[in-house]
Amino acid sequence: MGIVVVTDSTAGLGSGREGVTVVPLQVVVDGRSQTDGTVSGADLAAAMRKRRQVSTSRPTPHLFLCEYERLAEEGAEGIVSVHLSSALSGTIDAARSAAVDSPVPVRVVDTGLIAAPLGNAALVAARCAAEGADLDAVEAAAVGACEGAEVLLYVDTLEHLRRGGRIGGARALLGSALAIKPILELRGGVVEPLERVRTAGKALARLEVLSLERAQALRDAGREVSISVLHLDAQERADALAGRLAGQHGEPPEVVELGAVIGAHVGPGTLAVTLSPSA
Repeated sequence: MGIVVVTDSTAGLGSGREGVTVVPLQVVVDGRSQTDGTVSGADLAAAMRKRRQVSTSRPTPHLFLCEYERLAEEGAEGIVSVHLSSALSGTIDAARSAAVDSPVPVRVVDTGLIAAPLGNAALVAARCAAEGADLDAVEAAAVGACEGAEVLLYVDTLEHLRRGGRIGGARALLGSALAIKPILELRGGVVEPLERVRTAGKALARLEVLSLERAQALRDAGREVSISVLHLDAQERADALAGRLAGQHGEPPEVVELGAVIGAHVGPGTLAVTLSPSA
């Protein structure tokens, strides 16, 4: 097997793709823990609108170690474990703890990302591994795929981020949350405020403009870019935004419903645009 790649369920790869092993997080609704991916975005949004208790939990170090041991038994000589931002989850701490006891070397990569750009980093690393690259090269491929990646967010309310403790620098907006519709970005792995807009319509228009500007900046730097539109219980808005982006960008963005773990922290009505650059 040579080098293999592991990621977590917030990458949005389902059960795995192109040789990537996916370790799931858990979403907890009214005290009942369920594996990420088994709860639909629509069901999660409905639970949140009913003000049911929703939280998430990371994989345990034991779960990671079991996966590392299984891969080693199947012939893996080394593992590159590629995960969501350490500022948003303790998942990477669990991976690092398990790496200490792994029977084969494990390199743990903190991407500082979530969702499609995280998935892209894992897939880029997996393709590199499939070409026979060594541990250093596969790790470098994952890190390189993160450079220039963008996650831009529109949320209906900051309350879900605040409750989950994932609000980062956007905490400064809480005092005026009723008067604004914030546009946020993932910067240095942390949720940070980008712009304050007065209405949802204007916020979505700015999200479109900012996404196109940043995509163009990547192209100007000689990099191709894949755009995804993510949403939680906002299918019509997501489709409309994707259509407008396609008209400007030239390639229809993929429209994806956010997974339950990410959705639990941003809430219904969220729209996100992610940019995943190529090498």
